[in-house]
Amino acid sequence: MSFASKGMVGLAAAAVMACFASGALAQNATERNIRLGHGIAAEHPLGQASVKFAEIMDRLSGGKFKIKVFPATQLGSETQMIAAVRGGVQEITIVASAPVATIIKEYMLFDLPFLFQNEKEVDAVLDGKLGQRLLDLAESKNMIGLCYWENGFRQVTNSKRPVASMEDMSGLKLRVMQNPVYIDAFKALGTNAIPMPFTELYSAMESKAIDAQENPVPIIYASKFHEVQKYLSLTNHAYAPYVVLVSKGFWDKLDAKEKDQLKAGCYEGRTYQRNLNRKMTTELVDKLKSEGMTVSVIPPAEAAKMRDKLKPVIERYTQDIGPSVVEQAQKEIAAVRGR
Repeated sequence: MSFASKGMVGLAAAAVMACFASGALAQNATERNIRLGHGIAAEHPLGQASVKFAEIMDRLSGGKFKIKVFPATQLGSETQMIAAVRGGVQEITIVASAPVATIIKEYMLFDLPFLFQNEKEVDAVLDGKLGQRLLDLAESKNMIGLCYWENGFRQVTNSKRPVASMEDMSGLKLRVMQNPVYIDAFKALGTNAIPMPFTELYSAMESKAIDAQENPVPIIYASKFHEVQKYLSLTNHAYAPYVVLVSKGFWDKLDAKEKDQLKAGCYEGRTYQRNLNRKMTTELVDKLKSEGMTVSVIPPAEAAKMRDKLKPVIERYTQDIGPSVVEQAQKEIAAVRGR
């Protein structure tokens, strides 16, 4: 073979190698376009942290993950977004645990009243073995549970009177989520519990069709409920997390490194969002006071009365949730209380 021929072969080989390298680079540079939907206003800690999460993923992936955030039910209700994620139409949603419980019954654990007393107990359970056990259950529903963010402790507002005792709740027309635990719990506390979609709540309170509702403070403020509700009662009657759910169809397209990046981003976003939510909750109680709301704190003795009244509800739903799940939660909580 002549020198020229050898040179041509060498050039051809180099061209082939360059083509393979170019293809590999193109494959490695493939962008992951992700629609992330949630149901809360953009200024809420969840809304702010979702934008932060998009920035985190852009950094961790070197620009490969492109997350577009759709707040305030732009992609549908929480139930609709869960269905879209399961069907592969939407890549990620961050939703409250209550609608997840409609398809994974074990998530009703977070609906049990007065399960947690403080954030230390919450973090121990959510970030521990039981929290992961529940996240793993999402895979059978065509989703991947990444981690938990914070919705927070739930409080009661109403337009009728200050509520500082169980008796003060008697007869209030109180909107609850379309969730059997909440319906039965608030009936047991003497209210007229009325299940209603969140999207209909403000107008129902404005028209006086509903007297009261219950939600964490950041949602109360972001949804401007103080415009139609005079009284805020810090009951801490339940703690609800947000669950970060990924479409399994999308997840299965990711390589191992990308999956690790997405998990790491979820954890980093979780820390940011929890800290923001807790800081804003304290600040927003003061802000709600300054905007005219009367704030009442439920004394420990009254909270104890409520817990006693709710024992039959807790026992009934423990059977539906699964006694082993509730027992594991109680053990993990007891370990924190015993420190």
